[in-house]
Amino acid sequence: MPLLTLFSSPKPFVDAHISTIQRNAVRSWTLLPDVEVILLGQETGLAEAARELGVKHIPGVECNASGTPLISSMFQLARRDSRSDLLCIVNTDMLLMPDFVQAARQVMGLKEKFVLLSQRWDYDIRTPLDFSGDWVTALRASVLRQGGLHRPAGSDFFLFPRSCYTDVPNFTIGRAGWDNWMIYKARREKWVVIDCTPSVMIVHQNHDYGHLPGGQAHHTLPESDENIRLAGGHAAVRYTILDSTHRLVGGKLVRPKLSVLRFQRGVELFLRRVFFFLPEKQLESVVRPKRWKKRAQKLFK
Repeated sequence: MPLLTLFSSPKPFVDAHISTIQRNAVRSWTLLPDVEVILLGQETGLAEAARELGVKHIPGVECNASGTPLISSMFQLARRDSRSDLLCIVNTDMLLMPDFVQAARQVMGLKEKFVLLSQRWDYDIRTPLDFSGDWVTALRASVLRQGGLHRPAGSDFFLFPRSCYTDVPNFTIGRAGWDNWMIYKARREKWVVIDCTPSVMIVHQNHDYGHLPGGQAHHTLPESDENIRLAGGHAAVRYTILDSTHRLVGGKLVRPKLSVLRFQRGVELFLRRVFFFLPEKQLESVVRPKRWKKRAQKLFK
C-alpha cells in the first residue's frame, strides 16, 4: 500500500506550454518513492497523457454549470479509489522531489490530525525537463539561481490524513478562495497546520492565464465569488500560510517565529473578534492591513 496518494485535476493538454509543464509535474511525481498518482477529469488530452505517464485516470469528476471540476467530487473520488493513509491535492504545475515524501513520513509520525503545506518557489520552464541522472540536485541548483520564493499567500498543495476533510463544499478548482478555506477549516477543527517550507522545496512552473475565460486572473472570475460565498465569507478566505501553527524544521515541529506579517495577521484576527458585529463590507475595511496603509496615505496627503 502506498504511503501517499497525489491527486490533481489538470488543465486541457492543448496549449503547448501548459502541456509541457503538466507533463513535467506529473513525471516528477511518478519518480517519488511510495507514491500513487490519480488524475481527475475529462479535459482534452488528459486520458492520453495519463496513459503516457503511467498513472491512474478517473474521468467521472463532477463539474459546475461551466464545466469546471468540483473539489468536493475530487476529494470523494480520490478517497474512494486510493489505498493510502495520506492524501494530497496538488496543482498540476508543481514539481515535487523526494524531500516532499520525507516530510510526509516525518509529520505522520508526529501528529494524528494535520494538514501540511508550504510556500512555493516560482521558476520559468519552457521545455520538457530532463529527469535522467541526478535531476534533483540539478533542479535545486537552477531554482536557487533563477527562481524565487513566493510570498506566504496561495497554497499549491494540501497533504492530510484521509480522515480529514470529509465535508468539503462544492468549490471549483483553479479559482480563488478554496485553498484559504482549507487552512481555515483546519484551524477551526484544531488540527495542526504545518508549514514545511524550511524542509521542502516545491517548484511552481510559471505560466499565464490564457486557459481561463478571457485570459483573466482566477481571482477576478465569478466562480471565485461563489467559492468565497461557499467558504462562509471573506473572513474564511483570509487564511494563509501565516496562519500555520507549526513549522517542520529538521524533522521536528517548532512554533513559527514572530514576523511583521505574522504580527499584522494577529492584529487583524484580534480586530475581527472585537468588531464582529459590523457588516462584512465595513468589517473588511476596518481589519485588513492593506486598507490601513491606504487610509494612512490619504490622511497624510
